[in-house]
This record gives sequence, C-alpha cells and structure tokens, in this order.
Amino acid sequence: MKVHILLSTYNGERFLAEQIDSIRKQTFQDWTLLIRDDGSSDGTRQIIRDYCLKDERIFFINPDDRINLGVIGSFHTLLQHEAADYYFFSDQDDVWLEQKLELQLAAAKAYPADKPLLVYTDLKVVGQDLSIMHESMIQTQSDHANTQLVQELTENTVTGGVAMINHSLAELWTGREEYDLLMHDWYLALVASALGNLVYIDEPTELYRQHEANVLGARTLKKRMRNWIRPQVLFAKYWKLIKDSQRQAKNLLALPLTATDRALVENFVTIMEVPFAERLKRLRTYGYRKNKGFHTLVFTSLILTKFAYKE
Repeated sequence: MKVHILLSTYNGERFLAEQIDSIRKQTFQDWTLLIRDDGSSDGTRQIIRDYCLKDERIFFINPDDRINLGVIGSFHTLLQHEAADYYFFSDQDDVWLEQKLELQLAAAKAYPADKPLLVYTDLKVVGQDLSIMHESMIQTQSDHANTQLVQELTENTVTGGVAMINHSLAELWTGREEYDLLMHDWYLALVASALGNLVYIDEPTELYRQHEANVLGARTLKKRMRNWIRPQVLFAKYWKLIKDSQRQAKNLLALPLTATDRALVENFVTIMEVPFAERLKRLRTYGYRKNKGFHTLVFTSLILTKFAYKE
C-alpha cells in the first residue's frame, strides 16, 4: 500500500517544523511526504531542505522554482506528481494527532478501491499556542458532518487538513474542470458523495491552529461580529458563497451521475434562474438547506426573496 502525504507551503516558517514533526510521529510510518513550496520568501524552503536531509521519506518536489500556483493549483500539482493508493492533504500550520493516518486508513478498508472515496474526521480548534478553543470544529461550526451529496452541495464540512482520498477519486480531479473550484477539499467531497463514498469519522485527528495568517480558518465570534456590524458586506458574502458553490457544482454535470443526482445538481445550480413558485418547489422537493436551523432560514429566505441578489 502506497501512502502519500501532500503538503503545500507558503511563507510557513513559523509553524512548519511543528507540523512535519507531528507527521513523523504518526503511529503509521510507511508513508511518503511530498512537499511543494508555492513561492515563499521567508525561511520555509530551508526548513524543507533540512527535513529532507533528516528523513528519506520526505521529498521537496520543486526545490528550483518559486512559481506561485495558489492553494488549489499547488495541491493538484502534488497530487499529480506520483501515483499512490491513498493521499492525505496537509496544511503547513496545524498539528496532527498521532493516530490520524492509522485511523483513516483502517476506515478505508471497508470500501472498494475502484470507487471514489474521501475519509475525513473532526478537528480540535486551537489558538496559536495550541490551547484548545473548541473540542469539536464540526459541532461548533456546522452542527453535524455531511456524508450525502444533497448536504454537501450547500455546506462543506470537509477540512482539507483532515481529508484522505483514494486513487479512484484522485483521478477524477483533472485540473481542467470547466468551472472554478471554490476549494479542492469541497469539490473532492462533492465527487466522492456523488460517485462513491464520503465517510466521516467522529473523532478529532488534528489541532487546527487559528492565527492571523490563516487562509480560511474556523468561524470565530470575532469574525461573526465583524460581519454582523456590516450587513451589506454580510449579504454580499452570503450571495458569493451561494454563487460560487453553484459554479463549483456545475463541474459534476460532466461526470456519470445517476439520473436522481443529476436532477439534484441541475436544479440546484439553476435555482436562481426560475420564478418564485419554482424556487419554492425545488427547495421543498430536493431539501436544499444548511446544517443549522438559523443558517437554513437565512439561506432559504435569500433564495426565495432574492434580497440583495445581483445577477
């Protein structure tokens, strides 16, 4: 069994060594760590070189170029570098708990290798010093984890740093998708739930570090307050998320979906193009919603009223 860990870095010198050390301490040890740097200007690249000398399982795949591809492009390049049976995505600033690899690989054994598979877990949200802010990111952010396509269309509960995919799913991310991906972890979750299996393990396997340089990060009270005092910005963000999720989902229509799933996706991506009565009918028929009641209320109200909607 060939296991690849894919780590994309960018100006990550502050926390990178701690994350690599946590990978090296895993109870499952038969892995290869592939690292691609996305154009760092700090000491990140030297840290990578030092670890390559320490551990023969660690490889710096682009030591001579500083091309910036962005998060999605960088991870896709890592995924395409060399084939494996399973691939784990790793961020540069988190810390993995010791049984992460072992736990997810054990879960994967229950599913056929010829069908797309994504296995993910819960996370503990921590501060810069790893002090625990929330014991469960899933419960505090989304109430519950998603494993079905209808759930994942409207709300992503998969965080890249705790996602593992098999080769069958990896082959379906071509990098030539017609519509932009909102995030690679969300898109891969959509494909897995549509064509194979999206599996959640209700156990944290990562300390998800929150700091000022997070690309996305967990939703904190401070972030929520910043939105609430600027409602015009908040509604713009809501609509951008809806539109971007629809655009991302359009890529599924190029895949061999069942008739039921094709109708589910088609009706979601075009819901804003039809009259009020049809929008209401689709919400009731297909059950498009968010995971929390209040979020569902906001989501469905916006869809029905088109409040602050711009074509």
